[in-house]
Amino acid sequence: MVKNVILTNRGGTMQNVTNQEIMNEDFKMVQQNVSQFQEGFKLSKSGFDTTMPGHTTSQPQNMILRQEPRTVRSEGSGISLNADVRLEMGLMLDDHLCSLNVALHQYTKHHWLTEGAESFLSLHHLLDEHIDVTQNHIDKVGERVARLGVVPTAHPVTQHEISYIKHEVEGRYTMRDFLRNDLEHELKIQLMLRKTIERAHELKDFGTVQVLEEVLLKREDLGYHLWSVLEDDSLVRGMNHLLDRNDDISRSRPLNPKLQ
Repeated sequence: MVKNVILTNRGGTMQNVTNQEIMNEDFKMVQQNVSQFQEGFKLSKSGFDTTMPGHTTSQPQNMILRQEPRTVRSEGSGISLNADVRLEMGLMLDDHLCSLNVALHQYTKHHWLTEGAESFLSLHHLLDEHIDVTQNHIDKVGERVARLGVVPTAHPVTQHEISYIKHEVEGRYTMRDFLRNDLEHELKIQLMLRKTIERAHELKDFGTVQVLEEVLLKREDLGYHLWSVLEDDSLVRGMNHLLDRNDDISRSRPLNPKLQ
């Protein structure tokens, strides 16, 4: 149901708007992008691929290869699931691993570039927490990939290629742009985690279920943090009152008569 809301502008006149009209443009953009998100898991990307970044090098390699990337150990890994199940689960988890690394890189950039009254301290610390949580999730997921007998992807260029989310374009943007991009990442990660959890139930890989359910719950917390700081209400009014020369300064503005 759409409700009418009464707002008062600076001139004191009243106007009717709807909930839909005051919905934050950032949320609209995120919801639209997430609704169009159709990425799947790259289950066919297994073994060396000459077209995959990070799989080839012009430098001499004096190393003994024991297992190709994103392949499974057929003889087992101490987990009583057959090789086909362990490979499918391992590849799905590796896609999550790559995506979490992309999210980590973007969070780190935003942590470095925080500025402004609400950002430099509060958001700086908030993003620091998101970085710590994401690093922990990367380790949990990477460990599970290895325990399933699959070689996890570690090359940063390859990670970005496999990831189902992509890093924003280089450069400094507004803090709202940063956080909106991070929120979009979190919602997409949640969607993909649920798909893997559902598939893991079907394959009776309950170890992976437990790992990812813990990760999903915390990613939902991170998404809630970002959604909350992007909400419309704020204690900081910005700098317009210094630039528009309308004397709109708290000490000079008359109080609402109803509050006196």
